[in-house]
Amino acid sequence: MKAADFLYERPASLGDALALLADADRDAAPLAGGQSLMPMMNFRLAAPGMLVDLSGLDALRGITLEDGALRIGAMTRYVELTGSDLVSDHAPLIAQALPHIAHAAVRNRGTIGGSVALADPAAEMPALLLALDAVITVQSEEGSKDHAANDFFLGMYETALEPGELVTAITIPPRGDRRFAFYELARRHGDYAMAGVALSCATDRTDHRVAYFSIADRALRATAVEAVLDAGGAVDDAIAALEGLPFSGDLNASDATKKHLSGIVLKRALGGL
Repeated sequence: MKAADFLYERPASLGDALALLADADRDAAPLAGGQSLMPMMNFRLAAPGMLVDLSGLDALRGITLEDGALRIGAMTRYVELTGSDLVSDHAPLIAQALPHIAHAAVRNRGTIGGSVALADPAAEMPALLLALDAVITVQSEEGSKDHAANDFFLGMYETALEPGELVTAITIPPRGDRRFAFYELARRHGDYAMAGVALSCATDRTDHRVAYFSIADRALRATAVEAVLDAGGAVDDAIAALEGLPFSGDLNASDATKKHLSGIVLKRALGGL
């Protein structure tokens, strides 16, 4: 199939882009890397009246360090994250996960902001941001505001973004003295994971953040698991604490299989801390 007819605009400034997105009559959608939106349009799962191409907005690109915090522009592509010393030094969890995100062709075009805004429950990036306690900055014609990653991902392809708003940046707090680990299980390398987890903790094995993806309708924190680990509990006790998570099956695995695989990825990730 092919996409339904749509209008196309490539604004020269962020202000112009926000004005287009704010016009409800246009039914506009932002186009970042297009690695998810274009296939959805071709299958008629999405049919925006207008695409607002963000590729010309250099203000939404770049990786910088500001007061020890890592700031990543929303239009920064995965391939740029892969080659960044700032990312590997200040957000090593992202560096660990990047080789598992799709394939090279997708990473060459896909953007961090596009993944965050789409909120695919099987995508790695939302869970990484949960584990890193990241802040997501969004902007509209009315101004900008920040969302904690914990409060941003609400459900399957559902976020705290409101009409006319655009993800503009992701900020990751100073790394501090912390450890990180990542593990996912997929049928083939580069495929969507059947289950995956991102971990962060202090070097004394306290203050755990355990974020899962591809097991439910969204990326989510396993707070009961975190409590067990913070108390010095055994791995088997942490796995038992997965019981309360809202597992949801998909085309790759049933909810029971997701639950089983969640224990496996947790055990293997903990072994890498």
